[in-house]
Amino acid sequence: MRESWTDKRLDDFSAHVDHRFDVVDQRFDAIDRRFEAVDQRFDAIEKQTDHRFDAVDKRFESLERRTEDGFARVDSRFDSLQHTLLGLGGATIVALLGIATQL
Repeated sequence: MRESWTDKRLDDFSAHVDHRFDVVDQRFDAIDRRFEAVDQRFDAIEKQTDHRFDAVDKRFESLERRTEDGFARVDSRFDSLQHTLLGLGGATIVALLGIATQL
């Protein structure tokens, strides 16, 4: 190993180091381009996913409306049945009271 550094050796070393850093910079530039491409792909996927979730949301809203409408119809039928049963119960009580007063 040499013990002395001449100006020429220092200049050569400096050029070599600069060249190595240029290579590293080129590699990082290539990595940056790849990350940009990945970001673009993720953006495209995100848009597709958002569109799909919008479609799913619409389907759930439609299902919710149909379910609410169905429950409203069932509630209406139970209300009608309740009125009918109350009417029949009242008529039965009146009939029984009429029979009891005849006895």
